[in-house]
Amino acid sequence: MENLIQLVNRLQRACTALGDHGEESALPTLWDALPSIAVVGGQSSGKSSVLESIVGKDFLPRGSGIVTRRPLVLQLHRLDEGREYAEFGHLPRKRFTDFAAVRKEIADETDRETGRSKQISSVPIYLSIYSPNVVNLTLIDLPGLTKVAVEGQSDSIVTEIENMVRSYIEKPNCIILAVSPANQDLATSDAIKVSREVDPKGERTFGVLTKIDLMDKGTDAVDILEGRAYKLQFPWIGVVNRSQQDINKNVDMIAARRREREYFAQTPEYKHLAPRMGSEHLGKVLSKHLESVIKSRIPGLQSLINKTIIELESELSRLGKPIATDAGGKLYMIMEICRAFDGIFKEHLDGIRPGGDKIYNVFDNQLPAALKRLQFDKHLAMENVRKLITEADGYQPHLIAPEQGYRRLIETALLTIKGPAEAAVDAVHGLLKELVHKSMSETMELKQYPSLRVEVGNAAVESLDRLKEESKKATLQLVEMECSYLTVDFFRKLPQDVEKGGNPTHSIFDRYNDSYLRRIGSTVLSYVNMVCASLRNSIPKSIVYCQVREAKRSLLDHFFTELGKKEGRQLGALLDEDPAIMQRRISLAKRLELYRNAQAEIDSVAWSK
Repeated sequence: MENLIQLVNRLQRACTALGDHGEESALPTLWDALPSIAVVGGQSSGKSSVLESIVGKDFLPRGSGIVTRRPLVLQLHRLDEGREYAEFGHLPRKRFTDFAAVRKEIADETDRETGRSKQISSVPIYLSIYSPNVVNLTLIDLPGLTKVAVEGQSDSIVTEIENMVRSYIEKPNCIILAVSPANQDLATSDAIKVSREVDPKGERTFGVLTKIDLMDKGTDAVDILEGRAYKLQFPWIGVVNRSQQDINKNVDMIAARRREREYFAQTPEYKHLAPRMGSEHLGKVLSKHLESVIKSRIPGLQSLINKTIIELESELSRLGKPIATDAGGKLYMIMEICRAFDGIFKEHLDGIRPGGDKIYNVFDNQLPAALKRLQFDKHLAMENVRKLITEADGYQPHLIAPEQGYRRLIETALLTIKGPAEAAVDAVHGLLKELVHKSMSETMELKQYPSLRVEVGNAAVESLDRLKEESKKATLQLVEMECSYLTVDFFRKLPQDVEKGGNPTHSIFDRYNDSYLRRIGSTVLSYVNMVCASLRNSIPKSIVYCQVREAKRSLLDHFFTELGKKEGRQLGALLDEDPAIMQRRISLAKRLELYRNAQAEIDSVAWSK
């Protein structure tokens, strides 16, 4: 099970490398889900001495006021044999065998983050210690709780430290190591006070009592150590640290541990508690408990990691691919985005996405309704027919049939169809533009690059404008063709008066009577309706061929031609992504890598079980 603690150690280091160390973020942090042990205590509670006793080395900075100003993640690795050494997370390839140098590096690294002020920082320092004299264990040493700011610190430092401590210990996966001095009233203990607020039942709090040997004569800590004064779920553990005189004399930590064992074994009040007292016992208890907690949390960790990977992949997909650095890559990227847009536009036209059906509605409803509103029967009213026939005859009336009159009546009627034909072209043009804008809004990649979005939109609209003009020209030509050449077979049926027994000597002027003109109007109306029915079918064909088909085939062809002439700098200007989005993508990509690595690490441990 030792590999479980090492697994959490690796994950915690990876979290810190990404700035994912429990602070607020848009996504849940892996750090929050990892079991950890946070060491909490007031200034001068003996917290640093407890840690040094567990490690068996004198390595922590000392001094007056707030010495610990950044969280220190202390990862202990037991060696079977060999020389003990230390490594820092920020100096991964450097081994420290001189623990005085370790103490100096902790102080220097703190100053690098906070400056030489007395302020604090939530960014952790990682320290790994490898030694035959430790158990596998990870502890987080937090700044000591204080009630008064010292010189050089802001008045808010008291609250800032308490808030930092709370941010660690309020998490349900955090085991609290509450360090309190025995020579002070437990009711005033800063560690017990803050621990009780976040863990009122004491279910994840270990109580450590220091300075037992410094209590007033005639008093002892038995009531506390036996859990009568303040009960926790886990037994209290007493420790005897080195005195200041021992520290000044550089008393060896191994010797100090031996003296601690002797103190509990030989002091009558604590003799019956001796087997579960001391810093060595504390380290073993914490190591065993941390292993069991990690083991119980593995299924939850796997679930969180899998869920978060899906969320990260989803958001990265929404943000799109990162911008290429070379001109060729940028050109390819722009082309791919344009193809995505073009594909969506075609899907609208083909009915895969909604919108294309509106074009059919123009042909099936709007165009027929417009043609119907032309009201040819009014155009061919008696007076209008008489006027056009007589005008067409000129100075010499027609002999058999008023051919010129027929032509003029038909031509003036058919020319009115140009209006509905143009309106159909314009209506389809408007719908195609609408589908372009709809397709742009549905192309996620275009949302990343405002300049490219504008350029593609302008190019598409310009292309549609060209197609509209070509379509309008072709469609109006259909009408003009009908005007320029009349169907002969239809008119061969007209001069039938003699064949049917009519009187060819009938007065010319009688041919302008109402009955005759009404027949002319009826004949022309029949022909115009026949042509109108034909155009009702051919106008949509022309529009689809010239506008819809060409829009599907070559909407961005001109844009692609111009794009190929641009230089790298100009291509880069089109890919003007918001810097905040770029930074977000980089951050998400790093976090996704962290979670995928964590997934592989945890899965391997889970399978090994």
